[in-house]
Amino acid sequence: MLFYREKKIDTGSYREVDIIPRTSAAEEVAKRGTRSKKKKVSRPQQQSLNEKNSKRYLLELANGNFGEGDLHVTCTYSDEFLPKTVKDAEREINNYLRRISYRRKKLGLDPLKYILVTEYKLSDEGFTKRIHHHIIMSAGLNRDEVESIWSKRGQMLGFVNADRIQTGKDGLEALTRYLTKDPQGRKRWTSSRNLVRPVERTNDYKYRISKIESLAKQVDKSWQYFDEKYPKYEITKIESVFYEDTGWHIYLRMWKKEKPRGDIN
Repeated sequence: MLFYREKKIDTGSYREVDIIPRTSAAEEVAKRGTRSKKKKVSRPQQQSLNEKNSKRYLLELANGNFGEGDLHVTCTYSDEFLPKTVKDAEREINNYLRRISYRRKKLGLDPLKYILVTEYKLSDEGFTKRIHHHIIMSAGLNRDEVESIWSKRGQMLGFVNADRIQTGKDGLEALTRYLTKDPQGRKRWTSSRNLVRPVERTNDYKYRISKIESLAKQVDKSWQYFDEKYPKYEITKIESVFYEDTGWHIYLRMWKKEKPRGDIN
């Protein structure tokens, strides 16, 4: 028996929704209910950053914790300070983040929130080369100060650039796509512990098969339908894909609408 499952993933005010076909046979092992309790989304392993689920998890973290005015910082190394190993580079960048955190604390700012991606290549001999870091971090310090802290004993460790994040209707999708682009080398990533983490909730039997097929085939109708279905959210993306083996999949991306000033309900 085929049915459709609604899977909502919330991170802060950001939400993704998957409406996917399932079969009774596939659900025999895991007991199926009409509505599940909220549960945390499992964090993918660092080594799998370039896989589809990891890219999506990173987007959920970024959109749920960062936005307009936060920073994207790129840190590289000059030949003099180039780390010999990935472990050495991670030690260096973690020291940098600690200095940033110390400076924020001294100024009375909120604790630092960040996502760190370390990218590198290996030579034919197995040596690390072209190692560098990308950091999405919370705003508070000015760009010049953030850049100047990438130093040791009064010398800059290499090139560093801090840019203010500018978001569009898709939030940080373009930035996270850049950070997780199919690599010529390898990537590792981590994040601060104080980030809001994605939580998931599922709901079965909410949609008839015929309804999903109709929505998937009529773009204008689907926007109107889901706008009414999620009135507290601003929907920015609806994507319908047909798979021969399973049928239609519908994916939505949305943000919770801000309450008007003076609205206390």
